[in-house]
Amino acid sequence: MGILIEIQNRIKNSGILIFCTMLSLYFIFHGISGDRGLLKLLYLRNEITEAKQIAEMYHQEKIKLEEKVKLLSSSSLDLDLLDERARVVLNLVGSDEFVILDSDDNK
Repeated sequence: MGILIEIQNRIKNSGILIFCTMLSLYFIFHGISGDRGLLKLLYLRNEITEAKQIAEMYHQEKIKLEEKVKLLSSSSLDLDLLDERARVVLNLVGSDEFVILDSDDNK
């Protein structure tokens, strides 16, 4: 009878050990590759970095456009810029001027 009880105890102990090991592996796996795991964290940090770079690019473009608008305001009018914009928008040139068209120009 002692041997039978010993075998039952070892089976119980090994079952608990196997259960704890499987439970640990489950949490480790989902901690690394789950929806809120380490890999997702690294992916989201990369996305945030790229989004910040794009936002900075648009911010710089906005500043440049604001400077152009400021030059066209009535308080500080830049006549050269006004003349250039009028020619582009109205598609006009002077009678004594030559126009050289650039096919790579995407304006």
